[in-house]
Amino acid sequence: MPSIIGTWKLVGATARDASGAALPTPYAGNGIGRLTLTAQGRMMSVVCDGRPELPAGTRREYSSYCGNYSFDGEQLVTRVDAASDPSRIGSDQVRGVRFEAGCMILVPPPRQTAAGEEHREIAWERLAAE
Repeated sequence: MPSIIGTWKLVGATARDASGAALPTPYAGNGIGRLTLTAQGRMMSVVCDGRPELPAGTRREYSSYCGNYSFDGEQLVTRVDAASDPSRIGSDQVRGVRFEAGCMILVPPPRQTAAGEEHREIAWERLAAE
């Protein structure tokens, strides 16, 4: 099983609807982010739309959370103890995990948006091992 321990850089994100059709790219295609997973079982994730300026009336997409995690080779589960979205605190954030082309792909559960169900995949490239 590949190790997830280390610091990772966001390198891409995709979104699809329930039927598999492509949706607009998360973070307007300019996402920046870091994910750190320690050997002691702590993690933190920060992701945002990295454009220097946004079109008028556009809200910057941003998410961060941290907590203790477990990893079984297929799922990363984080018990959130701090987050940009207070409703996540105390929850388990579950991500499917797979490795391809040198990247770790995290797959959160589908989420509801104003446009309907959205399925995301977030690609991370290792910057450094712990």
